[in-house]
Amino acid sequence: MKYNYLKYIFGLLISVFSFNAEAQTELKSKVSDFLTYMPIESASIYIENSTVGTISNKDGKFLLVVPREHENDTIVVSSIGYKTFKTAIVDFDASMDIFLEEDIAALDEVLIVADSRPKTGNDIMLRAIKKLENNLPEQPYLQKGFLRHKERNSKEFKWLIESALTLYDSSYASGATDNLKINVDENRKSYDLREVDSLFSYYSYLKNTKRNFKMKSKKMDRDTIKTSSLVEAIKWNDRRFNGLENIFKGRLNLVRNSNLDGALFGKNMLNKHQFDLDTVLVDNGKKLYKIKISKSRDFVGLNTGSIFNEGYEANGWIYIYWDNFAIKKIEYELTAASDAQKSRSKILFNSKVNHKLIITYMEYQDKMYPNYFYYETPKLVKVGDRSSDKPKGNKEEQYYYTVQEILFTEIIHDSETINKALQKEWSEDIFSPRPYNKEFWKNYNVLLESEEDEQLIYDLSRRASLYKQ
Repeated sequence: MKYNYLKYIFGLLISVFSFNAEAQTELKSKVSDFLTYMPIESASIYIENSTVGTISNKDGKFLLVVPREHENDTIVVSSIGYKTFKTAIVDFDASMDIFLEEDIAALDEVLIVADSRPKTGNDIMLRAIKKLENNLPEQPYLQKGFLRHKERNSKEFKWLIESALTLYDSSYASGATDNLKINVDENRKSYDLREVDSLFSYYSYLKNTKRNFKMKSKKMDRDTIKTSSLVEAIKWNDRRFNGLENIFKGRLNLVRNSNLDGALFGKNMLNKHQFDLDTVLVDNGKKLYKIKISKSRDFVGLNTGSIFNEGYEANGWIYIYWDNFAIKKIEYELTAASDAQKSRSKILFNSKVNHKLIITYMEYQDKMYPNYFYYETPKLVKVGDRSSDKPKGNKEEQYYYTVQEILFTEIIHDSETINKALQKEWSEDIFSPRPYNKEFWKNYNVLLESEEDEQLIYDLSRRASLYKQ
């Protein structure tokens, strides 16, 4: 009896030690402003001299999974306009919030330099675009990332997908259409309740795919439409609005695709944008320009075919490093400006803002790599008979806010690994169902949900279960 008891204890100890040997370190905390105690959103949290990292959510909170080989390294917490926080990972105290102090450079000191240095916002931006060939990757690479795609109306989530991604890019000099690829590797969460109210998707699908389609001949009533037909229409509509190709290969990838014909930040950039120097800030000890983006003489358009995405004005901010003119961050909005677009936006969405975009970059081995994408746009889903172009019903329920967030956490340069990955079949389709792989997600860095999103996701999962029953 005693022998069996000792054998049990010995086996239990082996299991515990084996688990600890394989376990990863998780760092969890909150980033706040030192003076105001307000949370700092989108602060960068990463392991020094690596590409392993994450960002803080709207509550300032983050969760970072540290691979075992980095447990003796240093964690860095930085945000534009603040002093950087650093500490050894072994000394990290999860019970204490991280407070960052404001750090602003003196604008006058920075501008008293040689005459050859650009001093206006337009000139600084033109220099930054010219320097892209030096600041963006010249060699092929892979990036691993995490996607959270969510759609909601004014009250609740209707759709959520969380996926692991792989991005391949041959170089900045190559065209994105043929030399940039995205693959959806695994799915973490997938809930979809849009089938109950996505009549506009069905209408758009019929209008764009069926010859001689007339709205008046169709009764837009959910009870008259087969579920299979509606699901097919939803997927078709999703790819027009929300396919990853639209973000990475189109005009919205402002920096990477600035060398393409018709690029928003291309050779005719100043016809559609004006850039005004606001101040100089500090990021991780480096000075950077804060430049305001505003309208110019021409409207901005996205050239998205069957969707009317023209007639906008751009506004926002762009942050550019002072020393090498590398672009660190872009905050970009497109608002309705032409008469046609203002009328459309007011009638359909009751808002002038049609596109919100945030792109941040990380510096690694003297090159700038994409770190985080945030893209938000409204999408019609329920309007009834649009023959009069005056939607019926509650406006707040006739469209969804669609948000895509992408966090990149790993960069791979090894040519053998890249070639091996390219031999596989790639698919950027986030809509295809995939089995859940629990082991894959154990040590994969993801975006931490905000408290609001966490509750909405919980409610969505409960409603999805009831709906299936």
